[in-house]
Amino acid sequence: MSLAMSTAEREAFLADTRVAIISIAAAAARGPLTVPVWYSYTPGGPIRFVTARDSRKAQLLRAAGRISVCVQTETPPYKYVSVEGAATFGEPDFERDIRSMAYRYLGEQMGEMYLQATASERAANVLVTVTPEHWLSVDYTKMPF
Repeated sequence: MSLAMSTAEREAFLADTRVAIISIAAAAARGPLTVPVWYSYTPGGPIRFVTARDSRKAQLLRAAGRISVCVQTETPPYKYVSVEGAATFGEPDFERDIRSMAYRYLGEQMGEMYLQATASERAANVLVTVTPEHWLSVDYTKMPF
C-alpha cells in the first residue's frame, strides 16, 4: 500500500494556501538554513517566493543554487509534499508576486495593510523561482483505518 500522492494530488496540495518550510545548504560547520516562507504555486509550474535581496536566504541560495521546499498539514491525518530543485532569481512583479501573495495569506483588508507597512522594503526584494525536480509526498488519509 502506497501512501504517496499522485501527481495531481501533490500538485493540488501544493497549490493550497499553506506556509512552506525551505531548506538551503549552509557552511560546512552549520546545518542547512531552514525557515518558513509564503509561496505561490500553480500546478505544473514553478514555486515562487519573495525575499530580501541581501537576506541570508538569498545569499545562501546564490551559493547553493538548489533548495528544498516542504509543505505539510498541521493536523491528522497528516499530509506533506517535499520538493527539491534548482532556484533562480528575478525581479518580483508587484501584482503577481507581492499583492496576490499578501491577499492569499492575509486576505484583502489585512493584505493591503501589510502592503502599506512594507512598501519601503519592496525595492530590496528579489523573486526566487524554484523548478521542481524531485518530489516526495505522503498522505496518511490513505491508511486503511
